[in-house]
Amino acid sequence: MKKTIVLGAFSVFLLNCNKKAEASVAETAQLDTAATTEQSIDTLGAKSFCYMGVTGKDTVFVSIDDNLGTITGKMATKNSEKDSNKGELTGFKSGDTLKLTYEFASEGKTGNKNDMYFLQTKDGLSEGIGDRDPETGTKYVNENKIKYTGGRILKPADCNLVTKALQ
Repeated sequence: MKKTIVLGAFSVFLLNCNKKAEASVAETAQLDTAATTEQSIDTLGAKSFCYMGVTGKDTVFVSIDDNLGTITGKMATKNSEKDSNKGELTGFKSGDTLKLTYEFASEGKTGNKNDMYFLQTKDGLSEGIGDRDPETGTKYVNENKIKYTGGRILKPADCNLVTKALQ
């Protein structure tokens, strides 16, 4: 009888150990799934980029967030001999081109708007140059004739520095 009780207790002990091992495997699988889900969500989140361009004594600061092709951000131009400006960027990404509207304040006047296109590469942003609508002066006449040479070149920059400049 003692052998039966000892053998039964040992069997129960072994069964409990086996259940804990199964539970541990199940918990590990759940953690792996959760980690994969978090990584998937992270890849779908907005990507932030910061750029800076210097031409002579003038400096341009740009911070953009790309949320699956929808672009938002800020831009500031600090000019040495004329008024500076600061404002918001909104628009979308089409291939490697950022098609943005820059709404800014300059010379004490708010509500100014200007279309701005940038070619985005691993080396930075190249500003698009093209003919503007003679009536508004803010819209491009023909998107197909925009050139990405001869405009401002913005290089990737430290976001802490850019954020300070944009405040």
